[in-house]
Amino acid sequence: QLQLVDSGGGLVQPGGSLRLSCTASGFTLDYYAVGWLRQAPGKEREGVSCDSESDGTTYYADSVKGRFTISRDNAKNTVYLQMNNLKPEDTAVYYCVADGTATVRQLCSRDRLVYDYWGQGAQVTVSS
Repeated sequence: QLQLVDSGGGLVQPGGSLRLSCTASGFTLDYYAVGWLRQAPGKEREGVSCDSESDGTTYYADSVKGRFTISRDNAKNTVYLQMNNLKPEDTAVYYCVADGTATVRQLCSRDRLVYDYWGQGAQVTVSS
């Protein structure tokens, strides 16, 4: 079965850290641009961070620069999003996405509607 599986969400206090994981099954992430989007209630979907190994580019939304880091472990066919110094405004459902033809900018664009693969989403809640 071809799919992405997100994990690692939870409840954390402001200033805390979480690491999200996204594991692919049935295909190899090496050949895909990958990224994390988030959707908060009442807000537009936002591209948080995207990465492409084919052209060596990485994108971070201004709101998370310096706090979030995207990384890959190709041996585990997994992408991570390390989130530090979390803020209440980071509260959202986070989705992992992968696409074989999109650039990093395209993958993280709020206007993009179609991806090769979506994860099921991981809830992140930042609250005291």
